[in-house]
Amino acid sequence: MKNFPTLTLPALLKQSVEKYADRPALAFVGDKPVTYAEFDKIRLSLMSLLENLDVKQGDKVALLSSNMPNWGITYFAIASMGAVVVPILPDFSPVEIENVLNHSESKAIFVSDNLKAKIEKYKNDKLLHRILIDDFSILESDKPGVQYKEGAKPQKEYTVKEEDLAVIIYTSGTTGKSKGVMLSHKNISSNAVASMSVQEINSNDRFLSVLPLSHTYENTIGFILPVICGASISYIRKPPTPAVLLPALKEVRPTLMLTVPLIIEKIYRNKVLPNFQKNRLTRFLYSIPFLHKKFNRIAGKKLMETFGGEIKFFGIGGAKLDKTVEKFLREAKFPYAIGYGLTETSPLLAGVNARNTKLQSTGPPLKGVTLKIHNPQKMTGEGEIWAKGPNVMMGYYKEPELTKEVLTEDGWFKTGDLGILDKTNYLYIRGRSKNVIIGPSGENIFPEDIESVINNFKHVAESLVIQQKGKLVAMVHFNREEIEEKYKHLKEKGGEFSDFVERKYDELKKELRDYVNSRVNKFSKIHDVVVSKEEFVKTATKKIKRFLYSGKPENPEKHA
Repeated sequence: MKNFPTLTLPALLKQSVEKYADRPALAFVGDKPVTYAEFDKIRLSLMSLLENLDVKQGDKVALLSSNMPNWGITYFAIASMGAVVVPILPDFSPVEIENVLNHSESKAIFVSDNLKAKIEKYKNDKLLHRILIDDFSILESDKPGVQYKEGAKPQKEYTVKEEDLAVIIYTSGTTGKSKGVMLSHKNISSNAVASMSVQEINSNDRFLSVLPLSHTYENTIGFILPVICGASISYIRKPPTPAVLLPALKEVRPTLMLTVPLIIEKIYRNKVLPNFQKNRLTRFLYSIPFLHKKFNRIAGKKLMETFGGEIKFFGIGGAKLDKTVEKFLREAKFPYAIGYGLTETSPLLAGVNARNTKLQSTGPPLKGVTLKIHNPQKMTGEGEIWAKGPNVMMGYYKEPELTKEVLTEDGWFKTGDLGILDKTNYLYIRGRSKNVIIGPSGENIFPEDIESVINNFKHVAESLVIQQKGKLVAMVHFNREEIEEKYKHLKEKGGEFSDFVERKYDELKKELRDYVNSRVNKFSKIHDVVVSKEEFVKTATKKIKRFLYSGKPENPEKHA
């Protein structure tokens, strides 16, 4: 980290502004980008505004906004004053937002126009200022007459130290109650700088951002990392549906993107696989190993075109990637890259670029990070992953007891994930220790492995394996539209089509159970299949909130 002697957010930005002043930094797709020099000018004007609102070092300032250039500029303005950023996920409910604002005791909030209705009814004497992030206009304040002035500069000089608290991130939680993860300037800055060792990035690179900036994964790797490398980042104004994303990809032609497994898994199952299964002949040809690889290579070229043709790093993190989908990406020669991390580790712990992936591995530990397997099993080498490094959090805000549960006195962070390190120091994740189901003879059953098999069955959109009365039950959400499309010719013949679809569900349940049980070990066989009519509730990185369905008590959340 010789090129970055001071690991604070303002110090990192200062270097980029000096090096890349006239280079494009941030933009909405289709709009003129903000250059690094303009980025800094707006940041200084925002610091002046916050000064006039009497925001001081250590004060908490919340950020509730969809992705936009002003999000990142505001983030740096708050952090540059030594105030603490409290990013809030846009998907949080009004009640969750209220809890975050109360618990963090935020003094001010920047909110985007499309989300301000979520805090309209919120009242708290400690929240003194509400600012519209779209144009920095004041929505509400106890300082009448204060306005954002373009070109204004702060009156004070601010000294921010590496060990100072920079952000408090409230996790959405697959396992329940949200907690405030405290990350210092050094935690975040060191992680962004170390991430440069995974993939070379330069000022000609273009990022397209599709994950929420309020999540650590997108924030550190998809925002701070490109900023310190002088790259440009484009944002889309609407949720990344195919109708919005495809034109954006064509226009931006990104060289790097970050996604979660669900996105690429959906593309594979909804777009790629149907082309190989449209008739008996293609199904037969695709089943021949030599032709299977040829077909996947052709599909890979089309996938590259879909993503703009210039992708060199398609980062996948936040959850485990389905093995079948990863095999396709490898044979397709699509430049996917894998990473593993947690909110508590700023987030990246292990990662690898597209040239060095190994099937189902998250890659080796990040530069400066030490990983170890705690109490590995003699037979399998499997145990809980513990991590140590400059990116490990300061603790949970106002939760010293919870902090003690996951941080040892000598600085090891207990991830709660089970994994294996191979001879080349590549990490393989087995699953969450909290998710492991203990079989009748004491076997460890990983529901994620069974779900991977289920999700490759026809018409399955998503699944969840839980234990009920000692038996394994698969909760499955089928793609109803897909089923209706397949049998639409029957609709025209009259009769109760809806009843027909329900009967089809019953057939699929039996077929699915037989399909899964012929492919898993005897301990992992499912007893029953339950159809879920609604999609499962998910976190920001599209992981299912298991605690809502398993009946288990709330536990700490960790994944980034």
